[in-house]
Amino acid sequence: MGATLSLMGQVFPPASKFSVNDIPDLTGRVIIVTGANTGLGKETAKALLVHNAKVYIAARSKDKAEQAIQDLKQETGKQAHFLKLDLADLKSVKAAAEEFHSKETQLHILFNNGGVMVPPVKDVTAQGYDLQFGTNVLGHFYFTKLLLPTLLATAKTSPDGTARVVSTASSAEVFLSTIDFNSLKDGPARRNKYSSTLYAQSKFGNVVLSNELARRYGSEGLVSTAINPGNLQSDLQRHLSFFEWLFIRPILYPTPFGALNQLYAGTTAPGKEVNGKYVVPWARVIETSAPTKDPKIGQELWKWMEEQVENV
Repeated sequence: MGATLSLMGQVFPPASKFSVNDIPDLTGRVIIVTGANTGLGKETAKALLVHNAKVYIAARSKDKAEQAIQDLKQETGKQAHFLKLDLADLKSVKAAAEEFHSKETQLHILFNNGGVMVPPVKDVTAQGYDLQFGTNVLGHFYFTKLLLPTLLATAKTSPDGTARVVSTASSAEVFLSTIDFNSLKDGPARRNKYSSTLYAQSKFGNVVLSNELARRYGSEGLVSTAINPGNLQSDLQRHLSFFEWLFIRPILYPTPFGALNQLYAGTTAPGKEVNGKYVVPWARVIETSAPTKDPKIGQELWKWMEEQVENV
């Protein structure tokens, strides 16, 4: 019952008390937003640029990213920077981290925003992982792992004593209470699941990973927060059927609403206090679900992901 009430409160949230106008000046802050060439990520990048941050748009398509950068320049007068990143290819993730390190010595905020939702079940990553878990969770884990030394070093000199990692999850995570590790790579266990179930599993994984990151590095100034951006009109729904889209359309909000939660967690003074918490529509802080906070699940997932990226 409690989970149902929490979910309903996220689907039909009260009016937000936070707006992009409440974001402090971000001069001198270096920020990466994955998947910022469109939708939620692009709206997030726009708000960051308006408040004077140096923003890297990490995306797979150079053409789409450069178009987004051009759009943002026209809208804000500020110049974002492109970082080539394909979260569905671990080698590309490694190359992206190396490229970033060749350009910057600090990283104040990492928005693990990019993702994919309900593609065909047959779709897998370059290394043969379920496309949704491989992109949404494993790709972001590896990217974060490679950037972690820079994040921790930045926290020591940051004005507020923190560096932040904000992971985009979804209300879909409430439908699962564990991870079926047999379904994370291609095979019968994965092929027998619905794409929507695999999506929920990836979002559950996002929250588990965020909580485990908070446990491991919170004492070193890293603030790790998961967020549910809300039900948004965005490019993320491109794989939905017409009838699925028609069903959810009445509960969709404009994309800019979704940026509020991650901007609150990533940029504000109160966001410093949300390590291991969950930010839901709109800019409300709650506890994550009990299964996602289970240290056993967190440790098991972390160990599995470490093994997957060991020899990339």
